[in-house]
Amino acid sequence: MFASNFEKARARMVEEQLIPRAINDPKILEAMRKVPRHLFVEDAMKNQAYGDFPLPIGRGQTISQPYIVALMTQALGLQRHEHVLEIGTGSGYQAAILSQVCEKVYTVERIDSLLVQARKVFDSLHYLNILTKLDDGTNGWQEYAPYDAIIVTAGGPKVPLPLLDQLADPGTLIIPVGDRGVQELRLVTKKDGELKEETIEFVRFVNLIGDHGWKND
Repeated sequence: MFASNFEKARARMVEEQLIPRAINDPKILEAMRKVPRHLFVEDAMKNQAYGDFPLPIGRGQTISQPYIVALMTQALGLQRHEHVLEIGTGSGYQAAILSQVCEKVYTVERIDSLLVQARKVFDSLHYLNILTKLDDGTNGWQEYAPYDAIIVTAGGPKVPLPLLDQLADPGTLIIPVGDRGVQELRLVTKKDGELKEETIEFVRFVNLIGDHGWKND
């Protein structure tokens, strides 16, 4: 598939998968049209990169369905000035989208090979506002806290307490919470020291592994 075909595929993705499902933030639609999703998947899957489904990226992990990436990003209500913590870099695609709609992204991944590959893609695209770290993401990234928003791209049994502690006030956190099969996508808001939760929809994510998540795969 040539570059122009990828651009057309991105445009179709936005028009057919996102806008009809109420993804309406112009910043996010622009980012989804711009970021080359096909660079975040293996060569053999590039022609499927803009399909309405997740794809495997190795080590038992996936790149999320484009709609879910857009939905989670939109739910954070970003206005370009925020510092955002992402737990679960994976392919790097979610961080790349975030980098277009906030000031800085801090992303943590526990699998070295995935983080190395994601960093290569970030650098090749000159996404210089993304900082990466190899670590247990359920402990957050205390060094740069607090964060205006936190996004967790794996499903855990509960919201990790360190992430709530590292969330700014006011601040917004989105995370899949449930069992290892199906989770509720929960939006947590912190304001004046109080936490409120709402469920956006039901989703299925890979397991959130770590001290404050599942103990193993």
